[in-house]
Amino acid sequence: MRAHPLSKDMLLVKSWQYKKVYDQGKRLRGQNFSLIYVPNHTAGNRVGISVHGVRQAVQRNRIKRIIREFFRHNPAFIEPFSDVVFAVRLGFIPDSPREVEVAVRTLLARRKPGGREPAPGEATLSIS
Repeated sequence: MRAHPLSKDMLLVKSWQYKKVYDQGKRLRGQNFSLIYVPNHTAGNRVGISVHGVRQAVQRNRIKRIIREFFRHNPAFIEPFSDVVFAVRLGFIPDSPREVEVAVRTLLARRKPGGREPAPGEATLSIS
């Protein structure tokens, strides 16, 4: 039995949920993956995973499982609460949730320092 299970309401499962994030969200591009996020005005973050270019189902499912495990351990890595889509491209093959965390931290560290202050209600990213 898991200590902190990941419930279905913490996942994006409907195509219209993904479409909303892709259409209205902000995109952070990393090495072989992107984070797309939009504030959701709910009681918590929700995650969706989209794997492109990986033809073997075993590999695709492993990538999704590892990203879900990262999210299970870091559910509040974006504030305010947002819908987040991990768009994974060919070449991103993490071996552990820790590798995903390092990749996300690296992505967030490369963002432009300073810049403008976020507008009220706009999502800001932070890894806890």
